[in-house]
Amino acid sequence: MGEGTTDLKKNIGFVAALSTVMGTVIGAGVFFKAAVVSEATGTVSLSLLAWFLGGVITICAGLTAAELAAAIPETGGMMRYIEYTYGKKPAFLLGWAETVIYFPANIAALAIIFSTQCINLFGLSPSLLVPIGVAVALFLTLTNLLGSKVGGRVQSFTTLFKLIPIILIVIFGLFAKSDVQISLFPVTAGKDLGFATALGHGLLATMFAYDGWIHVGNIAGEMKNPRKDLPKAILLGLAGIMIVYMLINYVFLKTMPIGQIIGNNNAASDVSTVLFGELGGKLVTIGILISVFGAINGYTMTGMRIPYAMALDNTLPFSKQLKKLSKNGIPINCGILQIVIASLMIFLGAFNTLTDMLIFVIWIFYTMTFLATMILRKREPDMNRPYKTLFYPVVPIIAILGGSFIVINTLFTQTILALVGLALTFVGLPFYLYKSKQNVDTE
Repeated sequence: MGEGTTDLKKNIGFVAALSTVMGTVIGAGVFFKAAVVSEATGTVSLSLLAWFLGGVITICAGLTAAELAAAIPETGGMMRYIEYTYGKKPAFLLGWAETVIYFPANIAALAIIFSTQCINLFGLSPSLLVPIGVAVALFLTLTNLLGSKVGGRVQSFTTLFKLIPIILIVIFGLFAKSDVQISLFPVTAGKDLGFATALGHGLLATMFAYDGWIHVGNIAGEMKNPRKDLPKAILLGLAGIMIVYMLINYVFLKTMPIGQIIGNNNAASDVSTVLFGELGGKLVTIGILISVFGAINGYTMTGMRIPYAMALDNTLPFSKQLKKLSKNGIPINCGILQIVIASLMIFLGAFNTLTDMLIFVIWIFYTMTFLATMILRKREPDMNRPYKTLFYPVVPIIAILGGSFIVINTLFTQTILALVGLALTFVGLPFYLYKSKQNVDTE
């Protein structure tokens, strides 16, 4: 879906790869998932365990998927791995799910959070939640339609800002005096909560903050020494992110009682106000807003390329229209389609419902990707693999078990949400069959 392999310049070293890993994964989720992880688990100890296990699964996921990225370094990433291993139909369903759920839901969820923070920061009316959310998503879509250079500049500017609030909160928070009593052991669930269900809900919530690792392997083809540097960058980068996430959540839970963090989407700015006072708290919140703005921009920029790549293969309805590029070389109709779906989601959904649904759906395909690594090892032992998964087969098995737990747990504990996600994914099948028949007839 899209063009094939190109001769990429091999100029990425270890430090550049490490910063790519950390820059891709660290987004807005770290600031806003404390509320739902605390609510799901009910205790400090189980909250931090969920963040730890989320990190371990993510490290194993990154190390496993990177083998495919290095072996199949083609534009389209995961869609290509799925197509190569399982065929065109599952690859189409992934592209469809990314077009109608994953990217629009990310944009919508982050726009809701951006709006929530604006209302909190400037003391605006809660009735402005939807208008502000739609406005920021629309503004960034229009910005990206001006050309990839403009979207890229927004991304570069906001990347720096997302690290500033994290560093400030962690450094000041760890050394600040606090009256909050926290206990890390024994690890228990909150009152009236089942341990497995609480951990499952908490883990699902952390996965939104850890998401983005799948794109890390895409730089394998441009690395000077992928065999040595890629696993090191993934291992150190994702382990570093896991430590940062655990530290910032420890600071949240140390600064404010867990009861004040549960369900509080403004927890990050409330903690900042406790640590830095009213003005300092506002400045940190502005830093968080810029970080969220950048995250929306990133998903807007990359998301519109998915239906475009599929339209080039004539697998989507209205492929002719979706293939259309603006004079700046941007898939303009794909951008319009994406903002329309995202706006509907802003009207319909709460932040956590949207993020849980997109994580559930995408983890079905992630787990298929981990399995693909093992299938291809057996099916094509002589395949050129510039990088092989560390500690094979233990690492892929941990990734598969982690992915299966996330998917199965969601099916049983949030059945309606899971079924809606599956229904939206499988709605694509009739379109696929119709377009496949049409493509055969025109050959």
